[in-house]
Amino acid sequence: MFIATAAAAAGDYLKFTDLGIGPVALDLGIFELRWYSLGYLFGILLGYWLLTKLIRKPGSPMSREHADDMILYATLGIILGGRIGYILFYQPGMLATPLEVFKLWEGGMSLHGGALGTIFAIWLMARKHGLSFLRMCDYIACCVPFGLFLVRLANFANSELWGRVTDVKWAIIFPNGGDLPRHPSQLYEAGAEGLLMAAILWPLFFKTDARYKPGFLFGVAALIYGSARFCIEFVREPDAHLQHVVEQTGLSMGQWLTIPMLLLGLYLVLTAKGRRQRVEPVGGASSVA
Repeated sequence: MFIATAAAAAGDYLKFTDLGIGPVALDLGIFELRWYSLGYLFGILLGYWLLTKLIRKPGSPMSREHADDMILYATLGIILGGRIGYILFYQPGMLATPLEVFKLWEGGMSLHGGALGTIFAIWLMARKHGLSFLRMCDYIACCVPFGLFLVRLANFANSELWGRVTDVKWAIIFPNGGDLPRHPSQLYEAGAEGLLMAAILWPLFFKTDARYKPGFLFGVAALIYGSARFCIEFVREPDAHLQHVVEQTGLSMGQWLTIPMLLLGLYLVLTAKGRRQRVEPVGGASSVA
């Protein structure tokens, strides 16, 4: 009944094709620059810019030289982790056609995989230079909202990862989603995972002593992303080939992958106060008790 009603009223809803946007930001004929690529590129660059601001504050866990190296580590972690995670979690069949693995410009990145790849990259960096792993994670976590926001906007421009059929007034008819109006779940995620996370993390960093509690900001970021993703998945259309996961368990693959993140975030936040210690700066000004 609901779907039939939505279909009957489909003409009253905004059509994505009327927005005049698409996956290609600039077409030079022999070369196409896609919003998806730009989302990752500017997310990394803006994250690096913010990191250079964060490490100027007293008690920084890394120097400017470390931050410069971290941009390379993080980029590799995001790209390799995101792609490997997408293949393992969502498209294991791609392993049968290896060349498809390298077509990053066509999309297909897992944010859960990218997070794991970035965490591993931070661990390698911290181990190599004898730095505090958790405190580095706190600083990098504050830079993450840029990438999450921009990549979700790129998902919208790609007309992918749309939501379930709905009759809300702001529903959109996506060309790849049939003739029915759907939740613009990409925009929900851009707001919750990007803007909301920034609105919470940045004041915590600059206005409180949260950055001196190893793991606290990292834990808060995990809780915000995990909660937002878990909730929005209820209105996001599951991948067709993973529909059986929802039918068998009641939760989507994205929700199952988010549960460990929520548990880790909760643990880090609740135990952060006990890790508070005198912080000696690796680079920057005086120590902080």
